[in-house]
This record gives sequence, C-alpha cells and structure tokens, in this order.
Amino acid sequence: MIKPMKLEDILQAQEKCNSWHMDAIQHWTAKMTDREFKFPCIPAVQGFALHQLRYGFVQYTDDFDAAEQLAALLLNYGKQSRAIGPYTSLVIFIQNETEPQRKDGVEHYERLFWSLLSHTTALDRKPWPAHVPSDPSDHLWEYCYDGEPYFVYCGTPAHKIRRSRSFPYMVLAFTPRWVLERFNSVPERVDKVKRMIRRRLHAYDPVPPHPDLNVYGAKNNYEWRQYFLRDSGHSLLSCPFMRMYLECEDKT
Repeated sequence: MIKPMKLEDILQAQEKCNSWHMDAIQHWTAKMTDREFKFPCIPAVQGFALHQLRYGFVQYTDDFDAAEQLAALLLNYGKQSRAIGPYTSLVIFIQNETEPQRKDGVEHYERLFWSLLSHTTALDRKPWPAHVPSDPSDHLWEYCYDGEPYFVYCGTPAHKIRRSRSFPYMVLAFTPRWVLERFNSVPERVDKVKRMIRRRLHAYDPVPPHPDLNVYGAKNNYEWRQYFLRDSGHSLLSCPFMRMYLECEDKT
C-alpha cells in the first residue's frame, strides 16, 4: 500500500526518490517558510513547522490509476491522522504527464480535480457518513473518504494571479474535519487567526479574496466551491462531483 510520509523520511531517502518528488518538496518547503511573502493559511504553516503534515505523490497517467494511488494514501492517512497532532493535513503532489499549456489551463485542472475526487470515491469501501449530506448543494456537504470528512485545498501550475493557489505541481491538501473543529473550539483564538489570515491573503494575492471563501455550516456557504478557486472571481454553477460507484477496470 502507498503510505503517506513524514518530511524527514523523504529528505533522508532523497537519493531513492524521483527527482520530481524532491523538486515538489523543495518548492513546498520554500512556500511554507517564506518570511517575506507569508503563506496565508497559518494552520498549514504551523503544521509544517510542527512536522505534523504528511505527504504523498501521485503520478497521473489516467483517472483510474491516479484514483487508486490517492485512495491508498487517504485510507492509510485516515487511520493514523488522530495520532499525529492537531495541525495535521495530508498533502498530495501530483505530476500530470501532459501538463497543459493552454488558454483553458485553470479550467483543465478544475476538471481534473473533480474527476479525481469522483473516481477516488468510487473506490471507497465504506458508506458515505450518515451525518454528512451526500448532495454538494447542501451547505453541510463536504468530501469524505473511508468515513472521514475532509476540507480539500487545490493548487495548480496554471494559477498565475491567485498566488495562494499557485504551485509548480498540482497539489491537494486534505484537512480532516476534526482538525478544523478543534481549531474552532476556542472562538477568541479563531477570530484573531482568521483576521491574520485575511491580512496575509490580501498581501499574498494581487487580487481580492475569492467571494466563495466562507465558513463551514453557514447557510450561504458551499464547501465544494472553496476547494478549487479560479484566478478570477467566477466559479462553477453546480458541483461536478459524482459518487461514481464504478469498478476499476482490470488492467492486467
């Protein structure tokens, strides 16, 4: 089974790692430790500093193969996440063998993102959690795998203006809902950190914060819209996520 890795384990085994793995890790480290342009998500930076982030790599050759890799990483991570710490997330770097250099670059990655989540869900052996709506148009919906709800962040090489979503590789970060609930359990701290995040976001991105950024549970909030933010302030009218219970084709 493909297992999430600690940063120190990746660095110690770098001679055995693919070159693009190390390149992704170096860019991620630079992003998390930049003192001049501070990454807006303070909990992510804290998770990095505390060594509570876990990492995985996906080689995207086709939807089913990539979904199998992501499903294995999510399954393993979900079983260990509560023992890691309160700032943990699973960070997945994805190399697409045909990185698009087209006018629809961001939209291409948007389609890729939702296709990957949908195909990964098709491999889930556990039923969708009863307490989480299965319809993305419900304000309490969020992505789940193996019974664990997650907030999902996506960054891509095609993002040029929204720097907070720009990365040399497609990158996904899965943050368990229990992490966010624990963080939100102290209202005074939450309000202070959220104000700091907003200030950082204004300084980091040369465009205003995306209008879809909102608070989970709010009646006018849709989590899926925050997963993938375009460079522009526009967004899809409906969520492309499909719970496709498909059997992976036997490629042997």
